Amino acid sequence: MSNKEFLFLGINIEKISIIYGSFLIIWGVSVSFLSGSESATSFIPSFFGMPILIFAVTTLLIPERKKLFMHIIVTIGLIVFLGGLDFFRSLSSPFENIWADSSKLMLLITGLIFTYINVKSFIFVRKNRDQN
Repeated sequence: MSNKEFLFLGINIEKISIIYGSFLIIWGVSVSFLSGSESATSFIPSFFGMPILIFAVTTLLIPERKKLFMHIIVTIGLIVFLGGLDFFRSLSSPFENIWADSSKLMLLITGLIFTYINVKSFIFVRKNRDQN
């Protein structure tokens, strides 16, 4: 691991955010298409993926504002996780709607992992800043 930059599986946090934002967009569009849903709620993962992707690309274009944009990204990631908690509401009849419950479970798990990776990145940056 470089002393200058946090890496997770050899990928920096900006690229992880681009990958995650793209994944959420693709998931939302795919689930909507595959399920034949006419409801806008099936696009909820895409709605969260778009700002993550936009702000992640913006961090590469305007690196001096990286701190601000990454804080916005992790806040959206936390909201994704919190939205995924709605999965537990449907535990009385799990996977009655396989598409909705799968999306909620995906948001819960990936939102938690994404938020965790971002927090680890922030801790890494703070420790490096304090050592310099």
